[in-house]
Amino acid sequence: MVRHLTAALAVAPALASVQSGSTSVNANPIRKVVTMLQKMQKTVEAEGEKERELYDKYMCYCKNGATDLSKSISDNDNKIPNLGSNIEEATAKLAQLKEDLKKHQMDRSSAKTAMAQATSIRAKEAGEFAKMSTELKTNIAAINKAVTALEKGMTGGFLQTETAQVLKQLALSNNGLIDADRQDLTMWLSGKSDGEYAPSSNSISGILQQMSDTMTKTLGEATDSENDSKKTYDELMAAKTKEVNALTSAIEKKTGRVGELGIEIVQMKEDLSDSSAQLLEDKKFLSELSGSCASKEKEWQIIVKTRQQELVALADTIKILNDDDALEIFKKTLPGASAFMQLSTITKSARDQVLSLLQKAPQHANLDFIVLAIRGKSGGFEKVIKMVDDMVALLVQEQLDDAHKQEYCQMQFDFTDDKKKGLEREISDLETDITEAKEGVTTLTSDIESLNAGIKSLDKSVAEATEQRKEEHSDFQTLMVSDSQAKELLNFAKNRLNKFYNPKLYNAGGASFVQISSHHGKADPGPAPEAPGAYKKKGEESGGVIAMIDTLVKDLETEITEATTEERLAQEDYETLMQTSAEKRVTDTKSLAEKAATKADLEAELAAKGQTKKDTTKELMATEEYIGSLHAECDWLLKFFDVRKEARTGEIDSLKKAKAVLSGADFSLLQTQTKNFLAKN
Repeated sequence: MVRHLTAALAVAPALASVQSGSTSVNANPIRKVVTMLQKMQKTVEAEGEKERELYDKYMCYCKNGATDLSKSISDNDNKIPNLGSNIEEATAKLAQLKEDLKKHQMDRSSAKTAMAQATSIRAKEAGEFAKMSTELKTNIAAINKAVTALEKGMTGGFLQTETAQVLKQLALSNNGLIDADRQDLTMWLSGKSDGEYAPSSNSISGILQQMSDTMTKTLGEATDSENDSKKTYDELMAAKTKEVNALTSAIEKKTGRVGELGIEIVQMKEDLSDSSAQLLEDKKFLSELSGSCASKEKEWQIIVKTRQQELVALADTIKILNDDDALEIFKKTLPGASAFMQLSTITKSARDQVLSLLQKAPQHANLDFIVLAIRGKSGGFEKVIKMVDDMVALLVQEQLDDAHKQEYCQMQFDFTDDKKKGLEREISDLETDITEAKEGVTTLTSDIESLNAGIKSLDKSVAEATEQRKEEHSDFQTLMVSDSQAKELLNFAKNRLNKFYNPKLYNAGGASFVQISSHHGKADPGPAPEAPGAYKKKGEESGGVIAMIDTLVKDLETEITEATTEERLAQEDYETLMQTSAEKRVTDTKSLAEKAATKADLEAELAAKGQTKKDTTKELMATEEYIGSLHAECDWLLKFFDVRKEARTGEIDSLKKAKAVLSGADFSLLQTQTKNFLAKN
């Protein structure tokens, strides 16, 4: 469009120069017309190629946009009913929570009111009891003093005291006394008699004692009632305090839940509103897009057809003007520029043929100027003015698009920068968690290895101790057998010596061992050889041998006792060791299982966090890639936004000035105005 406008404006000075007759006589105006037509032909072809690219991009946008919009519409169609259901459910839950909260508050207020009322009543009762108790105790004390004075015969001094006056007032105000007793008591306290009768001290003591008993009983009953009231009050306050605390806790929890649920409902409503608005907008946009794309497709067919017609018209016009016969005629009839404006010198048939071809072509600013030049008219600037208006509108729209794009870029940079920082923090936190988890796994692996080694070592020690115990027990049993046999053999030998040397000490039942031992496994010796003569006993030597045998037997018995004790203690130590080892093995095994489970959990957590880090890193990389694409898309615009705006403002101003020139100027001024306009742009 700009090139069309520039070409159109370029024709004006040419026509103006022709009108004023300022061109040289040797100029060929037909060649200029042909040259302009050829430039127009190239311009139309170039614009066709660019418009083809724009059309292809627009159709791609239509296809992708329709797919994206359809998916968005489908997603929102599914999402909106779920959001509505969730909002209704949350709203009902919120209403119930508010109702429960209101009831809890009312119940707590009622409980506090009951506590305040009970406290007030209790304070009043306590005050009344204190007053009555003080009064009764004072009166009882006064009565006791009066009784004491009567018993000691010191009534004269007592009647002059304040206590006596207290008793007198008490006698006058006590409704429990009969009139006669009141009169006697009053007379006594006043120190008067009626001359005929004076109350005795015993009578007065009886009246006072009766009053004391009555007051003491009243005080006791009042004290019991007071204690019961205090107990009831304490129980009530404890129960109400517990109730108030429970209600306060419930109020705090439900207040927090009400706030959270309220925020959730607001968010869901905003989401629903946004989704509904987005759905309507997407449907509207899809409908408009479908209509626009279909319209563009039809328009494109018309544009292609019209451009082809324009190119045919230009080609035919150029062919006509370049025809040899036409050139020959122009040479004869158009000797100079001034002659070009003399329409009477152009053959009528050639003029009509050119005008007919141009009029068949689509309306175009440049063609209008050519027709104007051929016809020699001064009008024809309306199309140019319209083009100027369209160009101004286009520039304004481009500036608005730049402003929208600037806002979009700045918002996207802010958003992606925040997202990038958040992802970087998340990755940093994950790296810390992964490092800690790895350290934990390493520590647990070391602990598990130590526990396994400890259990193996313990099992080995237990096996060695068991083997040692078996060997010691076997040695003990062998020792017992050997010592028993040796002891038996020594006793047998001693018995055999006693048979010879001390027949009285001989035990005939002890010969079996020698008989069995001496004849076991031997052949019959046959007849005995010749024996020596009578033997003379060696009594003294035999006594020493027997004593030695007794010492040996005693040593064997001591050894048996010591070995038995050592065996028992060794067995006890072994059993204690086995129990301790078993307990330690159970503890270590349990700890091993726990550490293995913890290690497995840590390894699972490590794997999960590793995957999360991997996913987050991918998301960060995608974000950085998106930021890079934003820079590629936006940097140039943001950098030159003000420059473009200023240049566009200047261009609009120049176009408006050009419009003013075209609207009010004549051909004699057009060349100067056009040059100024082109110089500014």
